[in-house]
Amino acid sequence: MTLSVRKAAVAAALTAALSAALAGCGGAGTSDAGREARMGTPTGSAPAAATASSSPSASASSSASPQAGAPGKAPTMAPGPNGLTPVFERAKQQGDKTVALTFDADMTSDQGPRAAGGEHFDNPQLIATLRRLQVPSTIFMTGRWAEEYPDQAKSIGTDPNFEIANHSYSHHAFTSPCYGLPALDTAAARADVDRAFAAFRTAGAVNTVPYFRFPGGCYDDEALRALSTAKVTAVQWDVVSGDAFAKDPGAVAEQVLAGVKPGSVVVMHCTRSAAPVTEEAIQKIVPELRKRGYRFVKVSELIGK
Repeated sequence: MTLSVRKAAVAAALTAALSAALAGCGGAGTSDAGREARMGTPTGSAPAAATASSSPSASASSSASPQAGAPGKAPTMAPGPNGLTPVFERAKQQGDKTVALTFDADMTSDQGPRAAGGEHFDNPQLIATLRRLQVPSTIFMTGRWAEEYPDQAKSIGTDPNFEIANHSYSHHAFTSPCYGLPALDTAAARADVDRAFAAFRTAGAVNTVPYFRFPGGCYDDEALRALSTAKVTAVQWDVVSGDAFAKDPGAVAEQVLAGVKPGSVVVMHCTRSAAPVTEEAIQKIVPELRKRGYRFVKVSELIGK
């Protein structure tokens, strides 16, 4: 196979993987608004200051000591115009080649029967590999996932290598359309976030941070306004790994390696049934990025710069 043909084949594979990734957190919808949101673009007209990707001036949260399930002391962004929840996508950096690998631990509020039937929404081998390779990571966990796997949630949430961020309780949409996800109204949206933190607390997780990732990546001004009293920073990404429903770990690795820049936030998944090759891809991604001079950090370090 010639080099040009090989590049074309890789490009086609990555395009297919990207399409799967766009639906991976959200479901079956394919609306333009949802697709833009999944890539980190608000579905509404969120003010630029609220979605700035440059390093914010961080303000530490007020917690004096860690409490299980409560957001710990970590840098957050200042609210956007009119008090909207701020949105972080990546850090603009000059010489420091850092990158944050983030993993969505997805599980919806109604998937208990599927878990009881043997479907694996966890991925302990991935967590073990991240530990073995000593890769600091941020896990965006749903409250339902923490309830299904409390021992794992506690293990992750008491390991200084990791920090747990909020990915909602139910994995329902905070705006619509969003990949066919059922949508929450404003009051239910805020309660859903609180319920997830409560699930972390019940599981015994300590290393939790005041960051939130919208299910499906979908948000608009109304969603940002609904979460404004939660005092969280919404975290998107600038690199889509394409690991959702992927079958080729090499293609996932190539997509990540092609997209990473200093300050990048990479979105991946910690869900065996929906992202079965993520752990294999990590074994390719981590050594190559280190060879290129990158240092792995948690999202809190990127936001704090």
